[in-house]
Amino acid sequence: MIKYLSFAVLFSIAQIYSQDTLKYSVKDTTSEYEYLTIPELQEKIDLLLSDSNFISANWGVALRSLQTGEYLYKKDENKLFVPASNLKLFTTAAGLSLLGSGYRYTTNIYAFGEINYSTLEGDLIIQGTGDPTFSGRFYNGNIFKAFDDWADSLIDLGITKIQGNIIGDDDLFDDKGLGEGWSWDYETYWYAAQSSAISFNDNCIDITIYYDKKLDSLIVKYSPVVKGVIVINDVVPVSPGSGTTEIDVYRERGTNIITLSGTFSKGSDTLKTYATVLNPTLFAMMVLKDRLERKGIKVTGYAKDIDDYERNIDFAKVQYLFSYYSPYLFEIVNVINKGSQNFFAEQLIKTIGLEKKGFGSTENGILACKEWFAEIGLNPDHIIMVDGSGLSHLNRVTPQQIILLLRYMYSTKNFGAFFNSLPIAGVDGTLSRRMKNTKAENSIRAKTGFIGFARSLSGYAFTADGEPIAFSIIANNFNVPVKLAENIQDSLCVLLSNFKRKYME
Repeated sequence: MIKYLSFAVLFSIAQIYSQDTLKYSVKDTTSEYEYLTIPELQEKIDLLLSDSNFISANWGVALRSLQTGEYLYKKDENKLFVPASNLKLFTTAAGLSLLGSGYRYTTNIYAFGEINYSTLEGDLIIQGTGDPTFSGRFYNGNIFKAFDDWADSLIDLGITKIQGNIIGDDDLFDDKGLGEGWSWDYETYWYAAQSSAISFNDNCIDITIYYDKKLDSLIVKYSPVVKGVIVINDVVPVSPGSGTTEIDVYRERGTNIITLSGTFSKGSDTLKTYATVLNPTLFAMMVLKDRLERKGIKVTGYAKDIDDYERNIDFAKVQYLFSYYSPYLFEIVNVINKGSQNFFAEQLIKTIGLEKKGFGSTENGILACKEWFAEIGLNPDHIIMVDGSGLSHLNRVTPQQIILLLRYMYSTKNFGAFFNSLPIAGVDGTLSRRMKNTKAENSIRAKTGFIGFARSLSGYAFTADGEPIAFSIIANNFNVPVKLAENIQDSLCVLLSNFKRKYME
């Protein structure tokens, strides 16, 4: 006969109010695991979700054993919720399944003209297919690595002069850089970077701000530095005792004029921020032209978006030079889910559209995804998907559909790539600071999601018995600090991590 322990898990929730900020912590004070029947587990979850702070909010929750198939808990699991970045679970699962974890983007480089000795008498054509990786993410922080490699390849081919233009061909994707339903005031910020068949540095510029004591001056630097991108510094330095560092970044609509405003404390550490760019293709070509010239390749013409190109390109008549291949899709999916990278997700949804429907648009990508959803047993009518990242408030999914997706991926060959892409509680990604010093640390693998009035957490949990659980916990329409929603989600995950089944005699 098994000796059962009584309720051993205690959650200590410290809520400290200081002006506008609510700080909290979840502490797992148990020294033993908690043996519970399923009804007892459900009673505890009910208690967590009955928090009076959320009396006007909506919770959608589903917990399903991947071992037995039974549901351990359900609450409004078939109602539609704004998923925020939990939508990335659908985008990345579809990407891995439809394209394969070993998929790589191919960018082709052509000569549109004759090559006489070391001179290309014509234009260099870059045909993009949506590769999001031309940045420092995969190259030890060197944002120029890919373009410098292209320059080296041209030099290896004997080309040291381009008597023409650098043309970015982005026609395999549409020109809708922003997602449907995205708020207009998102446009400046990195999480709303525009999608494009050709991109560079996540279609952002990196801005560094610091105070130089020797010069007694505020220094603002940005990279890459290209013509057409203008950074205006309206930041006011203040003494540590008289003000704090509060910086706002704003890109004037329809331009690449970026203004920094606010205050910077002279005692602050170096601050790094970002701003999106308009027309990513032209931006990338301007950077490429600069890198070619730095490598010693003279370019007599201009950097251009193909939309402003006067000639029609017949790729059957141009000269192929070389191709550039991206990292593998499983590495790209890791960026999407670990860091909740919206730009990469939007590139992926359009890539699915390109590969499965012949043209890279969000609409085509969603159509291909929904066809796949139906094939694996998800009801497409219960998935309202308008972008790939979840940034739009128009997206809707049900917790039940998330569970079905997680359960399906658990049974496929792509599960390893999918599972490894999810943040680990207390360890990395968007969960690196959550559930630390609890039994959930290093046990929960889940995707976070947050936009206004929506906080989601869905993924995989392992009970104290080692039983795998697929879970989805979504809060919508709350009007309290988001930390409170996180607290309930984390507490539920800690409860699952401590849970051991108690069977009735």
